[in-house]
Amino acid sequence: MNALRKAFDRGKILIPYITAGDPDLETTAEIIKELDKMGVGIIEVGMPFSDPLADGPVIQAASQRALSKGATIPKIFEMLNKIKGDISTPIVMMGYFNPIIKYGENSFVKDALACNVSGILIPDLPFDEGKEFYDLCLDQGLCPIYMVTPNTKEDRLTEIGKVTKGFLYCVSLLGITGDKRGPIEEIKTYMERVRAHVSAPLALGFGIDSPEKVKAVKNYTDGIVIGSAIVNIIAENSSLGREALKEEISTFTSTLLRVLKEPLCQ
Repeated sequence: MNALRKAFDRGKILIPYITAGDPDLETTAEIIKELDKMGVGIIEVGMPFSDPLADGPVIQAASQRALSKGATIPKIFEMLNKIKGDISTPIVMMGYFNPIIKYGENSFVKDALACNVSGILIPDLPFDEGKEFYDLCLDQGLCPIYMVTPNTKEDRLTEIGKVTKGFLYCVSLLGITGDKRGPIEEIKTYMERVRAHVSAPLALGFGIDSPEKVKAVKNYTDGIVIGSAIVNIIAENSSLGREALKEEISTFTSTLLRVLKEPLCQ
């Protein structure tokens, strides 16, 4: 939990998302190390699932590619364990609850921590429906990451604010990841409303896929999650080879980091 909070001490951070095992786990490991070297704040590693309800077609396709290559939670943990000594960026795993149940909740938390995973984000397990699992995570030191949307009510924001530890994931759209409409126009009001109830850092995600969109919303958030845009780069360039793929991701990520470091608009 402290690792996630400390990630925000450097100022506004970029949180790239990648699907583990797309195009293969060896390449995922190299991409994680490349992102770590570039100085991103947190890396979100997706666990592929056959029915990812909150994900759009780009990440759904990535999950299918990863599953077809045999990516499983044990193999993802094995990959993360191999590289844990090579990276310093906190890792948050993102996935759906059913595979965690099948893996075994206690075993999942224990094995995630053994790989130096700092947090867990489960889109289909709200904070008040997964209390037993989230209490287990907190007791062991794995930080639950909760999500809110523009439709989250005031009383619910208050309750979520009480239990949020590392950071809060703010969904910018009422829909799925990769939505081309981009962040909602009322983002300033939305984020101010969330901040009134939550003292933890706020990260904004869904539909942010360009330097222009990063620039448009960075004043209002502490972190920006980039998911479908990076997953799409992987899909379009994996045939070029691992080094060329890493270069494409590096170029795109560097542009976003540069925009984040520019002085804030007044």
